[in-house]
Amino acid sequence: MRVCVLGAGVVGLTTAYFLVRDGHEVTLLEGRGGAALEASFANGGQLSYSYVAPLADPAVLPKLPAWLLARDSALRFVPRLDVDQWRWCVAFLRACRATRSRQTAMELLALGASSRASMHELVQRESIDFDYVHNGKLVVYRDAREFDHARRKMDSLVAAGSAQRALDAAACVALEPALERARPLLAGGIHTPAEEAGDCHRFGVALARVLEERYRVAIQYETPVRGIRIEGRRAVAAITPHGDVEADAFVVALGMGSVPLVASLGIRLPIYPLTGYSLTIPGAPGRTPRVSVTDLHRKIVYAPLGDRLRIAGMVEIAGTKVSQRDGRLALLSQQAQEIFPEAGDYAAAATWCGHRPATPDSKPLLGATHHDNVWLNTGHGALGFTLACGSARAVADTLAGRTPSVDMAAYALNR
Repeated sequence: MRVCVLGAGVVGLTTAYFLVRDGHEVTLLEGRGGAALEASFANGGQLSYSYVAPLADPAVLPKLPAWLLARDSALRFVPRLDVDQWRWCVAFLRACRATRSRQTAMELLALGASSRASMHELVQRESIDFDYVHNGKLVVYRDAREFDHARRKMDSLVAAGSAQRALDAAACVALEPALERARPLLAGGIHTPAEEAGDCHRFGVALARVLEERYRVAIQYETPVRGIRIEGRRAVAAITPHGDVEADAFVVALGMGSVPLVASLGIRLPIYPLTGYSLTIPGAPGRTPRVSVTDLHRKIVYAPLGDRLRIAGMVEIAGTKVSQRDGRLALLSQQAQEIFPEAGDYAAAATWCGHRPATPDSKPLLGATHHDNVWLNTGHGALGFTLACGSARAVADTLAGRTPSVDMAAYALNR
């Protein structure tokens, strides 16, 4: 079957990979001049398969006033005259119900487990280099009550087979000596040794090369998709400035670009951009953390990428307009230096701001639409790198008529 994948971010690239592995003839269309240049470019770098809990959680509700009003809050809401923003926020609040949030967490964990297995298979088979490390993850807590709650929650996960352990402040520093200066701030931490990290952009570039050279996938860069031509209930071609690209099936993996594209087909996607920021600093030998660290208080993640440190955080519900980019990046640098003041050269930081295509319940949109041969693989929010391989495998299984390892109804557009 001829399959056209729309979008060459990490989700589109992995989708093309698992489709071509199934024997399909794959064409990949990308509006930018290269692979993984949008939300995949400088994200947090953590592959946190066991930490995929939805943003929509009952515990978020009492914190919202402080988060939304404080200048240095991890979550910032900038209200706009935008019906999509308010519709998304209402759906987010509905998704915060305890029973729904617990169910969503279990569904995301299932997709995360599938993604871990699929990523391992891909890396072993293709031997690509992207600063990939099995370095574990340490979530550190500054509030003793939050740490105690996390420890109790961890006990149930350990009883179910998860490999995690709770550490006091001294043990956190023993595990990651770069935390020494932050020891007075720490109440403790939860360590998950099986977690991983890597450079998503390098992964995307390397995978694109593999697709072109080893699997003969036709990747057309600088080819934005303007629309999809429909005949009856079927799509017949992607419309581009360079001409129509015909195929038997189409997979929409355009992140935020998915929204206007499928709107022209009468499909409304519940996706809104959540703006995030990152710094990438040259590391300081012996002082840069080698374990991936999440500072839960600041909602900042730290991932070692070779001789660099990726620092990423913040969630802004503000649309695609970025009015305070420099100020937010300066705040991110300031907050990072609270916990890792000697981790590297902050003055030489490469800065980035990106828009994560998020659904209100944090689950991606996978599977069929009301057009017989138009499929979705989009809306991964901050979990795109973590869930890309599992989502791609699920979509490829569905197109091949196999039963995916996850329940596709949980990620359907009409869920």
